[in-house]
Amino acid sequence: MSTIFLRAARTRLSCTLLACGALVSGAVQAQNFPVTAQQRATANQVAQSGVALSELRADAPSRYTIKSGDTLWAISGLFLKSPWRWPELWGMNLADIKNPHLIYPGQTLYLDTSNGRARLTTRANDGAIPTVKLSPRTRIEGLADSALPTLQNHLIEPFLSDGIIVDDQTMSSAPRIVAAQDGRVFLTHGDRAYVRSTSSNELIDDPQHKQQVFRVFRNAIPLKDPVTGEVLGFEAGYLGKALLARSEGTQESTGKDGTTQVDIVPATIDIVDVKEEMRVGDRLLPDPPRQLQSYVPHAPQAPVDARIVSIYGSAVVNAAQNQVVIINKGTQDGMENGHVLAILNAGARLVDKTDEQRATIRLPDERNGLLMVFRTFDKLSYGLVLDITSGVKVGDRLINPR
Repeated sequence: MSTIFLRAARTRLSCTLLACGALVSGAVQAQNFPVTAQQRATANQVAQSGVALSELRADAPSRYTIKSGDTLWAISGLFLKSPWRWPELWGMNLADIKNPHLIYPGQTLYLDTSNGRARLTTRANDGAIPTVKLSPRTRIEGLADSALPTLQNHLIEPFLSDGIIVDDQTMSSAPRIVAAQDGRVFLTHGDRAYVRSTSSNELIDDPQHKQQVFRVFRNAIPLKDPVTGEVLGFEAGYLGKALLARSEGTQESTGKDGTTQVDIVPATIDIVDVKEEMRVGDRLLPDPPRQLQSYVPHAPQAPVDARIVSIYGSAVVNAAQNQVVIINKGTQDGMENGHVLAILNAGARLVDKTDEQRATIRLPDERNGLLMVFRTFDKLSYGLVLDITSGVKVGDRLINPR
């Protein structure tokens, strides 16, 4: 029996060190996420040579035991100056880490700085597997549910399901609420409403398929590039969800004069989830299926020169740490989920009072913190502000972290 326990302990220690989490329906689930060729090449290189000691934080711990609530970003930041460099952490112990997307509380990491290079290992410095004292007990634990995410899930989950950026044509052609049952002005959970769509996009309730779910939006706010002034898209305000109860169509009726007329009959929807009250004029868009999201923080390969377009929250002037912003680069510009960008504060313009000519000078831009892209659209992306020293504002510049 003791041999079985030892094998189980060794298997768990060797198979779960570093990885990225997945965000799905509020739970973290272990998955076999793909590793890019570049990430694997980096890890292989580091596995052979280790990381230069200059890349370590001055206060990097000699050992660290992962605990519940940790994130990959935070753990990487304990050892390395650049938290997004997860392939190096993976590579420092590549022999033990077969899947870099799994990490669990209870694992102990040891920092080895011998031979002038740094590596992480699950073994103590003497090479022995740490002794674990086991007491008789019964425990059922789902490892998939305890896998650590890259970031705190609650910070970005609403933007994965609710936030949406669309173009003007998509929003203007979306079905709209035209009336409410019993003449209600505002709609809430359990209410019934009536919807019309464009002739090319009729709402049809097909009994052969699952009932259709729609998200309801209002007030598509134009998002302008701070540099060019171009409208890059529209951010729609999420209100809630509705189910399609009846199809829209037409109905013939006979007037008093005996003539036949064709009436337009709107589709019927039932409100099933409400974030804010809905009303006539609000728009519907199909509810997309939940998608597994993997966040592997990494620096873009190509040079990036971006700007912050908007800060979430209409009353907010400066974004704080762990707040969401929109940037003026999207998939068309090569943006990917997990891209890490450095935030710069623009240098002030001032008069050089030491110069007799009183020349106007501009101080250099200073790095203010980091941002990670977590959801991309064609021309825009959502990003989470991380590790800043002062407030972030619209127009701030974003570049490669190095």
